[in-house]
Amino acid sequence: MKTVYDFTVKDRTGAEVSLSDYSGKVLLIVNTATGCGFTPHYEPLEAMYRDLKDKGFEILDFPCNQFANQAPGNADEIHQFCTLKFGTDFPQFAKIDVNGETADPLFAYLATEKPFEGFGKGLKNVALNTFSKANNKAFGDKAYIKWNFTKFLIDREGKVIARFEPTVDMKDVRAAVEAIL
Repeated sequence: MKTVYDFTVKDRTGAEVSLSDYSGKVLLIVNTATGCGFTPHYEPLEAMYRDLKDKGFEILDFPCNQFANQAPGNADEIHQFCTLKFGTDFPQFAKIDVNGETADPLFAYLATEKPFEGFGKGLKNVALNTFSKANNKAFGDKAYIKWNFTKFLIDREGKVIARFEPTVDMKDVRAAVEAIL
């Protein structure tokens, strides 16, 4: 049975990193963007990381520019923005695509394990659904991720146990992480 530990990704300098290096840890894998309405998620993500990293928790940050060009910078610019504005200290990887023919295999796997189930109810969620559909139309059945700051929770055995759309309250995400730590 495949797990996230079977994947290799590139860090922000381009060096290959086996996700098996994170074996035994609880992971939150996130596709991010520096110019998105959800960019303030970096703040509670960093707080969660600071509070829980000593308990075996890691956040893996994958910038992506496929959603309305909201992550336009290079790796150094994105990293500098995140560290200066939000004080992020968790690992940030190379900018990737999460949809289409060029989608990173890790994100295709994550989304296959936990498919999109909707953004929820409410006006903001309906609006995001409209933007998402327009943005992802070109990717067809390979529109794996619907928007920036989609989060996948991985247990200590490398299995995908939850998917959180960006509209999910960060307190709920933290509660889920704490429950499996």
